[in-house]
Amino acid sequence: MKALCWHGKNDIRYETVPDPEIEDPRDAIINVSSCAICGSDLHLFHHFMPSMKSGDIVGHEFMGEVMEVGSEVKHLKVGDRVVVPFTITCGECDQCRRGNFSLCERSNRNKAMADKVFGHAGAGLFGYSHLTGGYAGGQAEYVRVPFADETHIQVPDTLTDEQVLFLGDIFPTGWQAAVQCDIEPTDTVVIWGAGPVGQFCVRSAVLLGAKQVIVIDNVPERLSMAQAGGAIPLNFDEESVLGRLNDLTHGKGPEKCIDAVGLESHVPRSPDSMYDRVKQSLWMENDRAHVLREMIYVCRPGGVLSIPGVYSGLVDKIPMGQLMNKALSVRSGQTHVRRWTDDLVRRIDEGQIDPSFVITHSVGLDEGPEMYNIFRNKQDGCVKVVLKP
Repeated sequence: MKALCWHGKNDIRYETVPDPEIEDPRDAIINVSSCAICGSDLHLFHHFMPSMKSGDIVGHEFMGEVMEVGSEVKHLKVGDRVVVPFTITCGECDQCRRGNFSLCERSNRNKAMADKVFGHAGAGLFGYSHLTGGYAGGQAEYVRVPFADETHIQVPDTLTDEQVLFLGDIFPTGWQAAVQCDIEPTDTVVIWGAGPVGQFCVRSAVLLGAKQVIVIDNVPERLSMAQAGGAIPLNFDEESVLGRLNDLTHGKGPEKCIDAVGLESHVPRSPDSMYDRVKQSLWMENDRAHVLREMIYVCRPGGVLSIPGVYSGLVDKIPMGQLMNKALSVRSGQTHVRRWTDDLVRRIDEGQIDPSFVITHSVGLDEGPEMYNIFRNKQDGCVKVVLKP
């Protein structure tokens, strides 16, 4: 089959690789109809995530048709149309029973490695390094899905791929980020980053009834898309983030802050961003934490910081004194996709939201390597890329 494979920093290739096979009676094989490049794929592209190996198939946002099932699969049959969550879940362990699907205790095949890094491992993830199980990703013609009875979302035939594809990651990720904020009708919610996840944070905060939603970025096309979804745009290249947020909150600061950027945060003129870039280049720091520092500083005392943006390791100069003395709550984590998707499918079906709004580019899988560069550079108004095998 054809797939997009990682071969090092800034090196994604369209290659021929072996077809996947059933390896466990609980597996299924999916014929991929649509997949997408996620913002967190850029962390692999830029080689900020450890434990990648040359030739790894990337991608964790995909859907398609069931082509084959293992002998112990009970709830799927050949021909079923499914979206596949990026988190692989057994459905049986203590964390899965609690609905903490991204913390599944059984699906990470490299649990011993992850235990050493994190203390305790999280779930296995598709196409996202050997630290999360080393599973082949979904930017391919076919994918093996472990624990297939639990690791799938069945979707109505009345909805298009473009409407349901993002149920596998960015829609529930944006939704969880907003839900973690415990949004009240009087709240101001501020979202750092107007990329794909940030766009769904905006729509989710609006659907959950926030008084006002503000989005911070410096890409005009992304700010316009967020504004169309109900957000007040704030371009950090043109105005002071602190000053504008104080103006919009009568000097009190926002109650709820969401980091939809993660480990590659950068503001060229900011001293702390320059500091981070130097330390990162010397391998003295994994992640750039400008957004985290700014959220802690501007958030209203007693507020909530929600972190859907991906971080990989160590950060420096986090103002713990501000965090503690302002009594801020921090909520984070990989997305518990299946916890949210029944509700989100209903909302799509009822017309409350059409997730296809975020798609700016749709091309064949063979154009994937070029689209990684366009997405990375935010060229041509690029927000979300869908690939068709």
